[in-house]
Amino acid sequence: MHTTQNAPPVLSIDAKPYAYSFPLQHTALLVIDMQRDFLLAKGFGEIQGGNLEDVQASIAPTKKLLAACRGAGMTIVHTREGHKPDLSDCPSSKLVRQAATPGNTQHNLVIGDKGELGRLLTRGEYGHDIVDELKPIPGEVVIDKPGKGSFWNTTILHKLKARAITHLIVAGVTTECCFATSIREANDRGLECCGIVEATSGYNDTNFKQCSLDMIHWSQGLFGFVANLQPLLDALAPLATHSIATGSTPPQTPLDFDGDLAIPSLQKAYKNGLSPVTVVEAIYNKIEAYHKIDPAVWIYLESRDNALAAAKALSVKYPDRSALPPLFGIPFSVKDSIDVAGLPTTTACPPLAHVPSASAVVHDKVLAEGAIFVGKTNLDQLATGLTGCRSPYGIPHSVYHKDYISGGSSSGNAVSVGAHLVSFSLATDTAGSGRVPPGYNGVVGYKPTRGTLSFRGVTPACLSLDCIALTTLTITDARLLWQILEEHDPLDPYSKPAIAFERHINSIGPQSRSFKFGIPPQEALAVCSFPARRKFNETVAQLQKLGGVLLPIDWSPFKKAGELLYDGTFVSERLASLPDNWLEQSRSVLHPVIVELMDAVVARQSTAVQAYRDLQLKTLYTRQAEQVFSYSATGIDVLVVPTAPTHWKIEEVLADPIKKNSYLGEFTHCGNVLDLCGVAVPAGTYPIKELSRVEADEGELPFSVTFLGGSRMDAEVLEIARRFEESIKSDA
Repeated sequence: MHTTQNAPPVLSIDAKPYAYSFPLQHTALLVIDMQRDFLLAKGFGEIQGGNLEDVQASIAPTKKLLAACRGAGMTIVHTREGHKPDLSDCPSSKLVRQAATPGNTQHNLVIGDKGELGRLLTRGEYGHDIVDELKPIPGEVVIDKPGKGSFWNTTILHKLKARAITHLIVAGVTTECCFATSIREANDRGLECCGIVEATSGYNDTNFKQCSLDMIHWSQGLFGFVANLQPLLDALAPLATHSIATGSTPPQTPLDFDGDLAIPSLQKAYKNGLSPVTVVEAIYNKIEAYHKIDPAVWIYLESRDNALAAAKALSVKYPDRSALPPLFGIPFSVKDSIDVAGLPTTTACPPLAHVPSASAVVHDKVLAEGAIFVGKTNLDQLATGLTGCRSPYGIPHSVYHKDYISGGSSSGNAVSVGAHLVSFSLATDTAGSGRVPPGYNGVVGYKPTRGTLSFRGVTPACLSLDCIALTTLTITDARLLWQILEEHDPLDPYSKPAIAFERHINSIGPQSRSFKFGIPPQEALAVCSFPARRKFNETVAQLQKLGGVLLPIDWSPFKKAGELLYDGTFVSERLASLPDNWLEQSRSVLHPVIVELMDAVVARQSTAVQAYRDLQLKTLYTRQAEQVFSYSATGIDVLVVPTAPTHWKIEEVLADPIKKNSYLGEFTHCGNVLDLCGVAVPAGTYPIKELSRVEADEGELPFSVTFLGGSRMDAEVLEIARRFEESIKSDA
């Protein structure tokens, strides 16, 4: 094993054709098709004439390998071969070829026929599931595949890229079929694979196992590597972590909470015995203390008793600390435009509040993974604004200084995370609301590609451009939440399909460390304050130091798309989701700035012709932006921009609320118009006096940069952002 400073361990084991080296943080164990249909008597494999003794020999070694990889904290991925009950995803050749063989006496039952373990190779049947010895635990990925390989018509490549996986250790059955096919498919996509000899087998090992393995490493590693189990177990053993298992005696003295709310830190602490009750008590004490600093963070705060009850219920539900869901005991908040069943959704406009009978999809998903709901946070009224100064519930301020804005509309979200009152917050983003507030509070704001997270159960601001955003302490936390929340929602009309084209992975060599990025031209950056310009120049230098290659880009589609959002007819959509005559009927209960904005929209008297022209321009600019991110020598991987050009004082915004607000969207407005993904990342701090030019001003303010990528390039963007985040922290 070898490491470099601040880098995760890189392990190396003896293998064929030469030593296999793999970075632990970027390596997953892939367990192929260890399911009852292939391994148990009366299953599909035996019915087809397979030798069960051969395949069953791989169960015990795979169990050892699985335990070692879990102990080392590695990503685990299981696959199951099988088809939809209606067999609509089963090619006819696969269904009938073997059974149609002249003189066939073996294949009397085919896929979908009834066997003693249920319908053969059919999803949802008893035989389709993984054997008990290798049963997945919460947080592990399970891929249902319709073919012999793991990559055809599945989301596996996307899920691996989402976790920044570049290397695979492969086990499972059968060696000559699904195991070898999956390695070959992975190789085509750029992954570095190593098959484990003892942890794979087939139905005719005497004739096929060795030659199948030899073909993998033949010709200096044509498809990958092959290694024995014991050297790998020896390499992983020093990295093993221990946890409290079911029925074990808890610590006599409850573990103390060190205050670290980052999700991996809490996961580790819970695994070692920390009680979520201890965490809840600590954060509620902190929430009470912070209320004296900033009373405008929350619109609704869950009672301490209810939160403690939720924490106690989790401890009862999950007694085995080695098999906890990924968000077990993780405290979170939601923006008060996101529905929580039984609680008013106000969107910071109390007279227009409604009480939903069902929660938003994203809320229910994190709750199902063990997260603890703490409360609903303040926002700019009707989720309209980038300042945080448009709410009847008060004006939250930056966690860095009481005089400076928190940003909006997701103001309370960012403060609740930036003040370490919760681990993460569910927000929204239309024009930058999920990016600017995190930028002003020193945390991460991630806006996934629009339509990849369900928006159901959220009060819209501009429905065709709205999306869920995630406010977190780190990129790692944002990535984990994205993996949990991302799913096609057939009931969300703007939801994107689950499967899309994925670019290949650069797993080794110079290409694995380099990336191409673009930045706005000098004239666009001229709007930035002096400290923002200085810090942005430092960011560019830092990215080049990390292996980034700066390329020239066409800035015009980003500039024009940003202008289209508020200078065109799209702003009319903020009224389109509301009932007729709503503005006149609600005028008296709205914030004065919101009334002024809505009146301006009505006064424009936009026509259908203008709206269609803007839709055509949106399509044109989107195609032009796609060329900037093209899969080519001239295309870039990320566009890097300042999250906001400056940081206003609250009094400055109140004196000129509309112009000051508009100024802040210079580098955010284009994001959803062009169907981009984006993540705002802390990039250091600067002295307040550098911004104010008043020598007596004390304190610091945060600077943030945003990494923008093309539609569904989230995995690539997050990994580059993570590398930047890591470099900033290591230099601090």
